[in-house]
Amino acid sequence: MAKRVTAVSRANGDVVCEQCLVADSPLARMRGLLGRNELPREEGVLLRPAGSIHTYFMRFAIDVVFLDRELKVLGLAEHVHPWRAVRRKGAKAVLELRAGEIVRRRLSVGDALRVERAAA
Repeated sequence: MAKRVTAVSRANGDVVCEQCLVADSPLARMRGLLGRNELPREEGVLLRPAGSIHTYFMRFAIDVVFLDRELKVLGLAEHVHPWRAVRRKGAKAVLELRAGEIVRRRLSVGDALRVERAAA
């Protein structure tokens, strides 16, 4: 699966994802969240490069944050249920979060995000 764990936050320091797996290889992006029964509140997956995602074969809904090269939020898709596909023109990365996290974390189009740290 994904190889690095990072924290993703807004430029002002507000944490968006405490434990974010970085999927930056073709195999890691293809695997994504497949095989999991749920996504805990503090976890997510950062797919890059990516401009679209699908939830085929998944068992739960997710929130999707579309990002540009600089990790600025371009678009949001809430509660994407299994067997769906979503995309955003111009997106270069996608952050997958537990369903409901977009609202809980008060994410908005235009927010600037950053990767905080890599786990040892």
